[in-house]
Amino acid sequence: MTSEQITAKATTPALGRKHRRRMPPEVNILLVLIGIAVVFEILGWIFAGQSFLMNVQRLRIIILQVSVIGIIAVGVTQVIITGGIDLSSGSVVGMTAMIAASFAQSSTWARPVYPALTDLPFFIPIGIGLGIGLLAGIVNGWLIAYTKIPPFIATLGMMVSARGVAKWYTKGSPVSGLTDQFNFIGTSIWPVVVFLVVALIFHIALRYTRYGKFTYAIGANVQAARVSGINIEKHLIKVYAIAGLLAGLAGIVTAARAQTAQAGMGVTYELDAIAAAVIGGTSLTGGIGRITGTVIGAIILGVMISGFTFLRVDAYYQEIIKGVIIVAAVIVDVYRQKKRKV
Repeated sequence: MTSEQITAKATTPALGRKHRRRMPPEVNILLVLIGIAVVFEILGWIFAGQSFLMNVQRLRIIILQVSVIGIIAVGVTQVIITGGIDLSSGSVVGMTAMIAASFAQSSTWARPVYPALTDLPFFIPIGIGLGIGLLAGIVNGWLIAYTKIPPFIATLGMMVSARGVAKWYTKGSPVSGLTDQFNFIGTSIWPVVVFLVVALIFHIALRYTRYGKFTYAIGANVQAARVSGINIEKHLIKVYAIAGLLAGLAGIVTAARAQTAQAGMGVTYELDAIAAAVIGGTSLTGGIGRITGTVIGAIILGVMISGFTFLRVDAYYQEIIKGVIIVAAVIVDVYRQKKRKV
């Protein structure tokens, strides 16, 4: 065997391995999504005598359900990449929905929260809602960055406080009678459009900007990031502020879709958002994650919920199965991290 043949034989497997490594991690997640959809399709014909996938109305509902969780998950993904966690997003959804809706009421409604502030242009309640979400995120980020308390504790405190504000704001009464301009953002496919635009913006931000490089650097090794000149505290506030802003946006979309706001809106949304991120390949240890994976993870959750409902699986069992899947996703992530270190 000549030296050229030996070299070719040695380099061919290496090139093959290099090629396999270049395959986007989202491909595996996409295959999981396709597999789950096919399973529900088969079970649909066996137990319900009809197709799961060939129902346009069902697919539309799945996409709409995914949109709100997906908006939150985009922000949560960035938090997790830094090595943190955000448990407050669901409560921030409820709080911003209540406050934004109170400034979006029509003068034709019998009992508006602010009788002198009805029929306002739609951008005013939207701006107020975004501002409330942004403020909640800044508070989270400041507590984590400067008091050094764990993100779990800081955001847990915000979760309880924000839910309390949502209930206190109107003493538990729902806010209804919203203007058509405000409700427009929740009609048709607009929630999906908002979700996709948000996902595209932060996909670009994480992959191609300094903001994204700093976010990954902090999650991978916070001490190395600090030594390299990154202002850790300032950047963490930015990341949590964005997460709060997106939770506020999700609250606005939720209220517009329902055409009313209630203090209980957004309950467990934070867990679904975290699940979407983890299922989509974001590592809870930090430093790893992509928005594209999170989008697919959110769709997987939507397909599962719709599929269980389609098969008439009891809601209690659905929660159990969802919990098992979340734990399984974390176990896979731990195994993947160990494999990388070998």
